[in-house]
Amino acid sequence: MKPLVSIITPMFNSEAFISETINSVVNQTYQNWELLLIDDGSTDRTLELANKFIIENSKIKLFKNALNQGAALSRNRGIESAQGDYIAFLDADDLWKPNKLETQIAFMQSNNCDVCFSSYEQINESGKPLNKLIIALPDLTYQKYLKSNYIGNLTGIYNAKNLGKITAPNLRKRQDWLLWLSAIKKSRKPAKGIAESLAYYRVRKDSMSSNKINLLKHNYWVYKKGLGFSTLKSIGYMLIFLNEHFFVKSKQIVST
Repeated sequence: MKPLVSIITPMFNSEAFISETINSVVNQTYQNWELLLIDDGSTDRTLELANKFIIENSKIKLFKNALNQGAALSRNRGIESAQGDYIAFLDADDLWKPNKLETQIAFMQSNNCDVCFSSYEQINESGKPLNKLIIALPDLTYQKYLKSNYIGNLTGIYNAKNLGKITAPNLRKRQDWLLWLSAIKKSRKPAKGIAESLAYYRVRKDSMSSNKINLLKHNYWVYKKGLGFSTLKSIGYMLIFLNEHFFVKSKQIVST
């Protein structure tokens, strides 16, 4: 039997996107999955729309936070409840291509890797292509990954059977970077990237990726709070990050 994949999706006031996101999981060519939806106190029609899928598909499970707790704790609640051999992540506004799971699980098994990610494309809030492709590095070591967040969280999968359940620290932003750092460190092997684009990342007006100043601030806290570096070491790594981001990582983004 094919291994079970647990997909973690936190939701908060996601009525505009959640149906399309869930459908992108339901339509996967690889069908041995469970989808764990964690609602973080939505006040719109998110729960109403999600419940329509839950009624029709027993593989979709819903968890509700009594109070809004943020993405990190919501993801962690899903991870703790996951039953899968592999754990994957999909935010409530992003999309997977139909062959995403099938391609990645086959790749991970054939290459004996514990952490895998892929290239992905950007779309706008309306779902229209932004003609930007972010190309995955073929190999990603822990030291390389310290320099910049090279894993698109919507593409990442880790082998929970080998590594155990890896959760994210309770930082307001960029907690996914720390989760993947922990996974690569525990694996003691580089993460493997798939060149094929397997997902669509939605760039929203209020998203952190659209605000470069906030991005830098939260990256600093990854080093300072998340990794426990000293202030001086954190500043040093921020300089390394800036160099990596503007002179190395920028080459990953190509127009399509």
